[in-house]
Amino acid sequence: MPYPDEFTGFQVNGPDTWLEFHKNEFKPKPFDDYDVDIKIEACGVCGSDVHTISGGWGEQHFPLAVGHEIVGTAIRVGPKVSLVKVGQRVGVGAQSYACLECRQCKNDNETYCRHQLDTYGAIWPATGTVMQGGYSSHVRTHEHWVFPIPAALSNTVAAPMLCAGLTAYSPLVRNGCGPGKKVGVVGLGGIGHFGVLFAKALGAEVWAISRTHAKEADARAMGADGFLATADKDWNVPHEMTFDLIVNTANSFEGFDINAYLSLLDVHAKWVSVGLPEDEEGIRVRNQTFLSNGCFFGSSHLGSRKETLEMLQLAADKGISTWVEEVKIGKEALAETLSKLHNNKVRYRFCLTGYEEEFGA
Repeated sequence: MPYPDEFTGFQVNGPDTWLEFHKNEFKPKPFDDYDVDIKIEACGVCGSDVHTISGGWGEQHFPLAVGHEIVGTAIRVGPKVSLVKVGQRVGVGAQSYACLECRQCKNDNETYCRHQLDTYGAIWPATGTVMQGGYSSHVRTHEHWVFPIPAALSNTVAAPMLCAGLTAYSPLVRNGCGPGKKVGVVGLGGIGHFGVLFAKALGAEVWAISRTHAKEADARAMGADGFLATADKDWNVPHEMTFDLIVNTANSFEGFDINAYLSLLDVHAKWVSVGLPEDEEGIRVRNQTFLSNGCFFGSSHLGSRKETLEMLQLAADKGISTWVEEVKIGKEALAETLSKLHNNKVRYRFCLTGYEEEFGA
């Protein structure tokens, strides 16, 4: 059956064949009063996509099309939709539903709603439909999680901001990043490079923190005021108790000396982790670790609609540009691209294009 009854997407059948993509038709969830149908034009490739289809984050619902950094054109809106118009260029990130009634939702914390659903892989409660992501022709999403894209941002610049960018932006603004603050960003990958770009745009003194000096030139080109390489002897000592905020985007805790990192924080300053490693022991934290500076240790998950709109506008106003490599969507291209991402061979975000060529007008 043709659209809108069925969409088409590149799906994976399971973790044993996670680099084998199959172009299939699938039924989206039922179209509701607040829904928006979007014809996809670009989609960022997120580390979450690899962790999900490879089995690194545990069991999933297959067959599955991943992708949650989506930009396209709204082609149909429900009768109660007021935030989006047909023909508007819009984006969708990693979350596509929450109740919008609970305390968290009413306080711009809808990403922490107990009923929140991810854009792909979640089960739509009413029908049991497995929600499919942006490696597809279309996506159907509640209007609250559909965001107008400023004209100043191209598709491939904006798309990766909808997950990676927001994951970095939210903890920065929620924890006081701005003029007069010294902010560290641990890990200079897809999320970390946004951490540097946004922290600088917000007016902070920004330091990139990486294992070696290999990415120092890139970090400074992104606007970093300083760079620390943890492989250097006593790398932390000159900066102990001088940072107001550190956002940790690292995707692995192998060889991670948490005591050295936390020693950088000023009294009651904050360490916020946003990276999600696969199954491993993680970090061992002892109460004594916090005694010398009374620092706080926490995490952050995505961000609110309000923060998403603010982030996109900041990027437009400040001329922030994602460091992105464009790839035309297709079976072989997807396999090669996700393999490269799995092996950390990307600077600093992949974004899929060529949707009309692959799926038709």
